[in-house]
Amino acid sequence: MTFLLGLDVGTTSVKAVVYGTDGIAVGGASLPTPTHVPRPGWAYFEPDELWETCVGAIRGAIAGVPEPAAIAAVAVASMGESGVLLDAEGKATAESIAWYDNRTRPQARWLAERIGKDELFARSGLSLQPIFSLNKLLWHREHQPEAWRRSVRWLMMADYIAFRLSGEQATDLSLASRTLMLDLRGKRWDGRTLAQAEIDPDLLAPAVPGGTPLGSVTADAAAETGLPTTALVSSGGHDHVCGALAAGVTRPGQMLNSLGTAEALFLPTDEPLTDPQAGRQGYTQGAHVVGGGYYAFAGQYTSGASIDWLRKLLGTGDDVVLYDELIAGAERVPAGSLGAVFLPHLRLANPPYDDPRSRGALIGLTADAGRDVAVRAVIEGLAMESRSTFEPLLAYPQVAAPESVVAIGGGARNGLLMRIKAAVFDLEHEVIAAEEATALGAALLGGLGVGVYRDVDDAVGSMRYGRQIVLPEPDEVAVYETIFRSVYQRLYPAVAPLSQTISDLQMRSVGGADSPA
Repeated sequence: MTFLLGLDVGTTSVKAVVYGTDGIAVGGASLPTPTHVPRPGWAYFEPDELWETCVGAIRGAIAGVPEPAAIAAVAVASMGESGVLLDAEGKATAESIAWYDNRTRPQARWLAERIGKDELFARSGLSLQPIFSLNKLLWHREHQPEAWRRSVRWLMMADYIAFRLSGEQATDLSLASRTLMLDLRGKRWDGRTLAQAEIDPDLLAPAVPGGTPLGSVTADAAAETGLPTTALVSSGGHDHVCGALAAGVTRPGQMLNSLGTAEALFLPTDEPLTDPQAGRQGYTQGAHVVGGGYYAFAGQYTSGASIDWLRKLLGTGDDVVLYDELIAGAERVPAGSLGAVFLPHLRLANPPYDDPRSRGALIGLTADAGRDVAVRAVIEGLAMESRSTFEPLLAYPQVAAPESVVAIGGGARNGLLMRIKAAVFDLEHEVIAAEEATALGAALLGGLGVGVYRDVDDAVGSMRYGRQIVLPEPDEVAVYETIFRSVYQRLYPAVAPLSQTISDLQMRSVGGADSPA
């Protein structure tokens, strides 16, 4: 008997799951991600506090495992962009800025002036956004000089947890892809960018592929977590990319829809996109965790976050029964939500618009638009935004049009959302019934590192999770096509000037330090 443990350090929660080599979960636990919000637009994690949360999740996951000693491998997936600064003793020197924190807008503007957006896209494959890790490093350097002086290493979040487990430091290429500091085509740290940003290359850990063996669980980590010291820790990866591995989305012509707090529309490619227009549209790309390939990202920053916002607004919170009632009510509303349309820009715009100052909008309201209409409008808006963000990618020659969509993540359990997406996209959706697909992808990387699987195809072919097919309803396809073309595609351009003015006012109202120039 051999078990694999995958850990998913996410924006909302930390999940640890123990799997058999067939991908069937035998134990799991989830704890809320402890997040601090000191002021509007800011959020951070305390590294030691996050480690303790991971310890609790791991202990909970292995509590029901019949033979914990049979856990042969561990790997970690995490949110992108966030990381931890460490001193020479491996202790955190500062808080970990949340990936979506917007305090780093001035640093992004500085990089645009010093290096240039098009040049950064050509090197890293990323559209310059405030969220990427290099901006966070520049913020620490400017605002926390004492912590910066003591810092000798930067680890991405999954790397940091793997370091706490194994004592070894490395950065997986898929997470390195979210830093602005990786030469994407060469798959190595970019000396030109580091020199221009005045970042010491030694601050960065060695960049390695996902599934690279790091070291065994240390005695100290074993004592804290209950893991055996015989378990091998391997490099993990970016959460959405690990989810793609678990779902078998590894080749061009496939598309993954990973639905969490944020949402990724993930399309594997053989080569990076080179047209700078893709960067100007806000698209990003990176190295896949497997096979030497690449991927292009569409998606949205507030997918599940929009649902959470709505639940809090309507007073349902985490109550599952009340949430089910909301969805049931929305299902009784006809397609089109009586004309109400939602733009889910609750943090910033999504591709093809590169606009951190965009804001959300709910339009078309009448006195007939009650709670059920509002809920359905939000769900339809998420589906419309997903289509809006991925379709322009198909204009680039490196991206193959998908024939269907594979869906994973918490949002994929929302049956109404999946039916609406199938109709809005006019594409079959295949919902993977894996227990926490992101954690499973991490576990597979652990299995590859320890040699449980021969290769990626062997790992994916060993999975025994269920699948549900969701087909588009022809009548709804016609309704949504009309709304998408005549209303939704015109919504952001119509409200953007007002949103940008509102964003400027918001920045000034909370102190003005990072108000747009």
